[in-house]
Amino acid sequence: MKRIGLMVWAFCLLVFGAGCSEFRSVGRQELPAEQIALIAEYADLYREVAAASPNVVSLDGYADVWIKTPTRQKRVFCNIRVNRGAEARMIVSVGLLGWPVADMFFSRDQLYVHDMINNLLFVGSNNDENLEKMLGVNSGYRLLSESLLGLVQISEPVSAIRSVKKGAGTLMFTVDTESGSKEIVINPAARTLTALLLKNREGVTTTELHFKNHETLTIAGQRTLVPKEIDMLLFNSGSGGNGEHQLVISYDERSFNKGRLSSTFPLPKKARVINLDEAKALPWM
Repeated sequence: MKRIGLMVWAFCLLVFGAGCSEFRSVGRQELPAEQIALIAEYADLYREVAAASPNVVSLDGYADVWIKTPTRQKRVFCNIRVNRGAEARMIVSVGLLGWPVADMFFSRDQLYVHDMINNLLFVGSNNDENLEKMLGVNSGYRLLSESLLGLVQISEPVSAIRSVKKGAGTLMFTVDTESGSKEIVINPAARTLTALLLKNREGVTTTELHFKNHETLTIAGQRTLVPKEIDMLLFNSGSGGNGEHQLVISYDERSFNKGRLSSTFPLPKKARVINLDEAKALPWM
């Protein structure tokens, strides 16, 4: 049985490799550079975009996902379900046949990963290190889950804005945070968030998010622009602290507020349980 399982896994990797030629990387955008004053109109725009459509409570969708680290790059396909501010679930498949290989469940405190090929269940803490083992990025769960939605809420008030710049058809608000600062790039014509950059206290960028290919959807009776593509870029990610880690999510289809995900993970039968905190890496990473 072990030999059969190994052959199946090798076949999956072979089929998966056929899609690597279509690999996509994070696409950066030009940032505003002209310093301007913060006027009432811009303050109102900031408040509106910072709210990030609070009527959105859940997402159910299907996406292509590209993961790139200093040592590996993968393309996978995911069924993604998210409860805003709570649970998320990703069923990962690979290759031309769309063979499911992993069922991943994120709660506020724990992570569950069912290796469906070998019937192994990884269970561990929901922390940055374990997120990197699962997806190649250690962004923190709150930022990751809101990025999956494509609607990141900004909690800093207008009083935290330190400067405003304009250029390339966008406005960039720099705001102070407890850990450093954020650069929030907004398209004033569409009134949407197009990029978010997180910086530490030394002013070094640690995380970039880019939101692209927006489409107009009616959610809870309100017309909302939501990006179909979310690019995440982390610098010096993980315990090794070397290189860039990228995550590109491109939705093929999705729906909002169609029902909330169960708050519990259905445990697979007869799976061998492994401590995710002690595992070095998962099979697809």
